[in-house]
Amino acid sequence: MDAEYGEVYRELFEKHWWWRSRSELIVEKLRQLQPADGWKQILDVGCGDGLFFDRLAEFGDIEGVEPSAELVHSGNPHRDRIYVCPFDDSFRPGKKYSLILMLDVLEHLEDPVGALRHALELLAPEGTVIVTVPAFMALWTNHDVLNHHLTRYTKGSFREVAQRSGLDIQEARYFYHWTFPAKLATRAVEQTLHTKPEAPKIPAKWLNQVLFWLSRLEQTTLSTLPVPFGSSLMIVGRQGKSA
Repeated sequence: MDAEYGEVYRELFEKHWWWRSRSELIVEKLRQLQPADGWKQILDVGCGDGLFFDRLAEFGDIEGVEPSAELVHSGNPHRDRIYVCPFDDSFRPGKKYSLILMLDVLEHLEDPVGALRHALELLAPEGTVIVTVPAFMALWTNHDVLNHHLTRYTKGSFREVAQRSGLDIQEARYFYHWTFPAKLATRAVEQTLHTKPEAPKIPAKWLNQVLFWLSRLEQTTLSTLPVPFGSSLMIVGRQGKSA
């Protein structure tokens, strides 16, 4: 993550319509999938400063792993539940997790197959993995550059990663359908004007709320259907039989 972006990330996560509506989508999905006895142990991979921990605490005991030490503040009340280290074979917490979240993580990694395979190694039997990633390389903009993304996915390209890692996909759905044409237009403008990446800003309060509710309306209607496009992709999976 770009350093300037990292400095404002907390405010974006808490206030910006995109992060807020994504959080609501994930919480809604967790409530749908939650086992009768809960998930017990939960791991949030790429958790940053544990900004999602308070919401995840509803579902079980939450821990996180974050490779970027500059994103984890010493005064964070969740600091003792965050492992600050790379998420690779060296990460051995000595326990299994019944729910593992990788929310907009894999697009940053040179070895997404290895990371997903390692997540499955840490997954308890019958456990669940939830992944979100940005979708469609046609939507590549300065936002991807700012965030040090390496790729954007489609259902097809992610299926290849899943097969190689041993993930059995239970559900795959695009979301943020309405932003698809908006991002296409943004890319065209950026390529024409050669604009430089800038950290996103929170829109005016009224507009921020309108975009939040537009996204939430879409998530509870269109996103429940097999719409073949969107600017993000969500995957729900489990460990494959041969993994």
